[in-house]
Amino acid sequence: MDYKTNLQKWLDFGQYDQNIKKELSAITDEKELEDRFYTELSFGTAGMRGKIGMGTNRINIYVVARATQGLAQYLLKEDPANAEKGVAIAYDSRHFSKEFAQVSAQVLAANGINAYLYDSLRPVPVLSFTVRHLKTAAGIVITASHNTKIYNGYKVYGPDGGQITEAVAAGVVEQIHTVTDYFSVKLAADNDPHIITVPKEVDDAYIEAVKGVAKANPGSDLKIIYTPLHGSGNIPVRRVLKELGYENVTVVKEQEQPDGDFPTVAKPNPEEKAVFDLAIEMAEKEGADIIFGTDPDADRLGVCCHKPDGSYAVLTGNQTGGLLVDYMLKSRDWPDNKAIVKTIVTSEFGAVIAKSYGAAVYNVLTGFKYIGEKMTQWKASGEHTFVMGYEESYGALAGDYARDKDAVVASALVVEMAQYYKERGMTLYDALQALYKKFGYFLETIQSIELDGIEGKAQIAKIMDAFRADHFDHFADAELVEFDDYQSQVCTNVKTGETSGIDLPVSNVLKFIFNEDSWYAIRPSGTEPKIKIYYSVKGKSPEDAEAKLAEIKEAVNACLPQ
Repeated sequence: MDYKTNLQKWLDFGQYDQNIKKELSAITDEKELEDRFYTELSFGTAGMRGKIGMGTNRINIYVVARATQGLAQYLLKEDPANAEKGVAIAYDSRHFSKEFAQVSAQVLAANGINAYLYDSLRPVPVLSFTVRHLKTAAGIVITASHNTKIYNGYKVYGPDGGQITEAVAAGVVEQIHTVTDYFSVKLAADNDPHIITVPKEVDDAYIEAVKGVAKANPGSDLKIIYTPLHGSGNIPVRRVLKELGYENVTVVKEQEQPDGDFPTVAKPNPEEKAVFDLAIEMAEKEGADIIFGTDPDADRLGVCCHKPDGSYAVLTGNQTGGLLVDYMLKSRDWPDNKAIVKTIVTSEFGAVIAKSYGAAVYNVLTGFKYIGEKMTQWKASGEHTFVMGYEESYGALAGDYARDKDAVVASALVVEMAQYYKERGMTLYDALQALYKKFGYFLETIQSIELDGIEGKAQIAKIMDAFRADHFDHFADAELVEFDDYQSQVCTNVKTGETSGIDLPVSNVLKFIFNEDSWYAIRPSGTEPKIKIYYSVKGKSPEDAEAKLAEIKEAVNACLPQ
């Protein structure tokens, strides 16, 4: 079916929904109309994410309702008892998040499925915890994480509290495709008895679970600046810190209240240094010890700390992760089977540190659900004791109460760590430099190439094909030793030509590993119209690492097809 046919169906329905008619009739750019209707918004293990607007390739109440109908049919087909177990639903501060959550609840209720809906915004990790705590059959959270204000998304969780697996996603997609008419999905009334407000005791239980992972520091003199970046972290983060004994917490007022426009930042992403401009300005006036911020759905944490010259360094996810790995392993008693989990595009910095403590290190595909899967496996088998899991994109989790990254517990642990080092006359920056001196100077960066629309998809495929077919074998004094293709699941020893299998799910990722702990990886984003190139090098000094990083980036970009 061509895009014009899809467009006409929506225009025809516009007589019943004036929002459709008004929005689509105002568009004069044919390319824009084609992009909205040439395909359907894809649904995968990360659910859906797209630009807000009318169309099959946008996120709106009709796309959300259809997806939820597919989920409802899947759950009832798998086990009729899932109707009673129900589905937990949460949402963040983005535009239409509350409306999409309400529509999801109404669709579930119309199918006779209990919908446990929060009465106001909550972080993603709270939803993960709620699914486990209430023992629901699934969970839904409405969020587009750290994307700009024009985006929203729809994520689905399994009964373990982790994002759904590939097999479950395929089953849900099969059911979604049986719903051929976007406008025929039935909605229950707002006051349907199947729509149940999540009780306050679930929030209290979550806070207690987080406090059970972190150590209390009553009477702490640590000076803290926190920004929730207009999102859902403000209430739970401040409550946890206060109940752990941190009284000197100042919130960036301009970024405190939920606001889907994110008016003070270009993108509400703690990976972007600019989001901390207001917080750093405040910290310099007040002499704060530490600054941190959470993204709109409060699953990612960015951290700033004092440098020796008095300025503030904005740490990367790899740096914060490495510091936490070291701190968690030395500040708690762990059994011999202790282990951490990280993603394949996360630096080896934390892995090298973990191994020095005798901890096992497991690599998984990008996506925190894979870390959650390891946690669930080990919980059942007893093979390992989970210390923490983390990824370079600023997500971390410690504790067994959830199966997704949690900036609330990460905030508590980072503050605890800052207190530990302050008592020893050190900052987090000092601690980081000590680790670099001991284990080598690791340096990482990410290059994101945005390629939107139909042409963008084709260019992304062209780039991946080019690097599969041909790639450089050395840069500076480093030599390529291994080439991993996670789509064909083949690991190739470059020197011998020998191959072996990769025991991970199929994923369109390429990783090129050089000696001396340097590598780069290429993967299309699963949630955004872009391709990402991850770089990681290790040097003998900061200057050596900088030079190596510049050389590997230059070599990769010289191979990019035009």
